[in-house]
Amino acid sequence: MPTVDDILEEVSEFGRFQKQAFLTLCLLSAAFAPIYVGIVFLAFTPDHRCLSPGVAELSRRCGWSLAEELNYTVPGPGAMGEAFPRQCRGYEVDWNRSALSCVDPLAGLATNRSHLPLGPCRHGWVYDTHGSSIVTEFNLVCDDSWKVDLFQSCVNLGFFLGSLGVGYIADRFGRKLCLLATSLISAVLGVLMAAAQDYPSLLLFRLLQGLVSKGSWTSGYVLITEFVGLGYRRTVAILYQMAFTVGLLLLSGVAYAIPHWRWLQLAISLPAFLSLLCYWCVPESPRWLLSQKRNTQVIKIMDHIAQKNGKSPLADLKMLSLQEDVTEKLSPSFADLFRTPHLRKYTFILMYLWFTSSVLYQGLIMHVGATGGNLYLDFFYSALVEFPAAFIILATTDRCGLIRPLAASNLVAGAACFVMVFLSHALKSKLPTLAPRGRELRGHSPHVSSPPPCVSCADLHWLNITAACVGRMGITIVFQMVCLVNAELYPTFIRNLGVMVCSSLCDLGGIITPFLVFRLMEVWQGLPLILFAVLGLAAGAMTLLLPETERVTLPETIEDVENLGRLALWIP
Repeated sequence: MPTVDDILEEVSEFGRFQKQAFLTLCLLSAAFAPIYVGIVFLAFTPDHRCLSPGVAELSRRCGWSLAEELNYTVPGPGAMGEAFPRQCRGYEVDWNRSALSCVDPLAGLATNRSHLPLGPCRHGWVYDTHGSSIVTEFNLVCDDSWKVDLFQSCVNLGFFLGSLGVGYIADRFGRKLCLLATSLISAVLGVLMAAAQDYPSLLLFRLLQGLVSKGSWTSGYVLITEFVGLGYRRTVAILYQMAFTVGLLLLSGVAYAIPHWRWLQLAISLPAFLSLLCYWCVPESPRWLLSQKRNTQVIKIMDHIAQKNGKSPLADLKMLSLQEDVTEKLSPSFADLFRTPHLRKYTFILMYLWFTSSVLYQGLIMHVGATGGNLYLDFFYSALVEFPAAFIILATTDRCGLIRPLAASNLVAGAACFVMVFLSHALKSKLPTLAPRGRELRGHSPHVSSPPPCVSCADLHWLNITAACVGRMGITIVFQMVCLVNAELYPTFIRNLGVMVCSSLCDLGGIITPFLVFRLMEVWQGLPLILFAVLGLAAGAMTLLLPETERVTLPETIEDVENLGRLALWIP
């Protein structure tokens, strides 16, 4: 009896129909990028200082420049390791007093400025930026800076909670229905975020968007891999993820052009409505329909695909229909992911790989993210690193399969983290007076760069950045490949559920990584990198326990997965 892959070979594995569906779904993939990392621009924290009533009038009266005003009225940096007083505390001085001199106005109040009392910013803050962000609008700085972390953790929490529910919906009611519903809800919530008038409302909309947005992306990923033939499955899956990288590049340009967060949020939300084109351009997955015994619809869809691709209708479709008629309708269940020995092993390994990928990917960005420079260009260049990762995958998978490149990429990422430990230690020994980096780094300027003060330090700095880029490229390869391996190791009726459940560990990693990085850095700056290295090397070893799926038909039943595992035991 012919399989779906056999039929796709005859009607074209990647013909006009598949290309149209692929391009439509790529819009959805690109639109997901701002949801995942848009916080970089939406919640940017510019340099800031206490708003002191009377300072502006005194500055005008004395004719001070901005530099003079800051020098006379703003405290300097505190002791080593202390948060910046100039950002969170101000002089307890009545600046409206007429007795204040225009030349060092604080000299008459104390012989040494360090003796002047400092207090919290009772009247708000002044932000050095020509735009706005949720930080500047809701004053999420100093004692409230943790609310920025909570804002990002909420979307990851939404990803995590939505993984189980949305994955079940896609396997129970269909990929297309799930994709359309989640895309529409995500777009509407994005617009509501742009109109939110207070922080709690913004947080609620962010959480709800996280609940549905990842499910939309994953449904599109599973849908396109089920539409193409065996020979194009991996290429299409990788290119679908590359569309996410294109979304990152476009985000940096849009954010540069629109520096105000509400208009930026609206600009990145409206294109998400284009994903509703899937209603007309993308039908339901024939593989899923077969698993649900909806054979009449399968025949219509396959005939439509053949017609679009310029092929004649196939008589084999009737035989495929009869073959599926004698099978039992399969319903997805969470227990199915652990039902057999091989499925249990695959599920636990994939969960660990997803978790490790998230911790290393986000952790490396956080650990090296405060290197100075232009925020928009830094983001753009770091996104470009992901393109070589995609080309490496395309160049190696046909020759080496998936498992060995996946294991090697984990090892490269882990090794790069070990190298960064030594480079960071060497750089720190060259700069003993630098304050340790931590949460206060949110306040760096997006446009001003502070180069290292010596040539050897500059060399070590760029070596450290290079090692970080190599590590990010390695973990990007892992991110793209683990998604592909995940989809190929589960049968059709639980494929979407399997991807969502395993990838939920990625979201759990995203929730804890910020706290993990900053807490370990308080102990020792290189400690997070050692943890990343151990996680990456262990992931590389565990990857080798998975079976190779090169040129293997997508499994349709649990028995197919077990046969795949038994076959792997005989392949050296």
